[in-house]
Amino acid sequence: MLDIRLIREQAARVREGVGRKGEDPARVDKALALDEARRALMQRTEALKSRKNTVSAQVGAMKAKGEDASALITEMKAVADEIRAIDERLKETEASLRQTMLQIPNLPHPSVPDGRTPADNRPVAEHGEPPAGDAPLRPHWDLAEKLALIDFARGTKITGAGFPVFVGKGARLERALVNFFLEEAHARGYTEIAPPLMINAVSTTGTGQLPVKENQMYVVTRDDFYLVPTAEVPVTNFHRDEILPESALPVKYCAFTPCFRREAGSYGKDVRGLNRVHQFDKVELVKFVHPDRSYEELESLRGDAEELLRKLGLRYRVLLMCAGDLGFTQTKKYDLEVWAPGQQKWLEVSSVSTFEAFQARRMNIRYRPQGGGKPEVLHTLNGSGLALPRVVAALLEHYQTPEGKVVVPRALHRYTGFEVIG
Repeated sequence: MLDIRLIREQAARVREGVGRKGEDPARVDKALALDEARRALMQRTEALKSRKNTVSAQVGAMKAKGEDASALITEMKAVADEIRAIDERLKETEASLRQTMLQIPNLPHPSVPDGRTPADNRPVAEHGEPPAGDAPLRPHWDLAEKLALIDFARGTKITGAGFPVFVGKGARLERALVNFFLEEAHARGYTEIAPPLMINAVSTTGTGQLPVKENQMYVVTRDDFYLVPTAEVPVTNFHRDEILPESALPVKYCAFTPCFRREAGSYGKDVRGLNRVHQFDKVELVKFVHPDRSYEELESLRGDAEELLRKLGLRYRVLLMCAGDLGFTQTKKYDLEVWAPGQQKWLEVSSVSTFEAFQARRMNIRYRPQGGGKPEVLHTLNGSGLALPRVVAALLEHYQTPEGKVVVPRALHRYTGFEVIG
């Protein structure tokens, strides 16, 4: 959530930033109108409360002298009634203002390029080479079926489309990747968390899934929970309503969870195989940092995610997302995409983002300066380190042999217990 003072003092800048993201700047004007109404109500009720205190003192003095104070008592009751009415209006206005503020997106950083579609995202780095050889490469869904690694049909039978079942060496490869990602994160100073797989509405509002992304989440209606769409939600909420010492920053966490996404509106868009599924495994990296180091920490986080792809020997590229392709909550984001040679396309495996104070303000997460003084809102960042389905897809396609086998990259040998599949 943006600071209301920023909207008051730099309304034109906020409108411009909201428009760059393709959102409606009219929400800014609505927030300003509600804020003005709220402040007017507060001034009125404060004046009335002051008058009530004055009248109350006068009534007490008159009664002590035996004088008739009935007129003042009548006035005091009328003032009290008006205060109650204004307090109720104030409560309603504050609720409307908060709801409006929750619908105003974070502002893009000045370094973020303009644009509205993925075609406007800017490539900033590329690493690795495609696999050598002239033999035609098969897509991962063919390899997975031939090698009995993933059963898509039975997953559909059990639950529905987009819920693959990993089998045998496929399941072991999946587990090996999770362990590899977590161990690498631990070596880079991240503390591991095993969070709940269901979260409440307060948590999803804190990270920004609510109110704007509710249709993307699975809902446990009986208990008003949501299945975790990403470990970002429970891990970032870990410190909700807390004050951290400045000396502890940056605080770094990693967490493995299955993730559940409805992917509403995405049907027909690259849904073959593992390209787009409703349940998938992911290791998430989350940082709580000092505001002065937010963008330095973003580059460091990006490096942590890139190093995993380098160790796996996969060809990948880094895209700086344009303003219109940023998420609702982000100020700046990089996407990491791996090359899937069997499909001849790039597949996103990580998004690395900073939110500045946007999430922390919604969750009331602050730090206390070392020299003392008033607690201040810190900055949050997160990134996938990494999301597994498309990593598995790229591994199968990249490391396939002409004989139809798949070579396991060296970095995973200690976790898989095998070096070749097939």
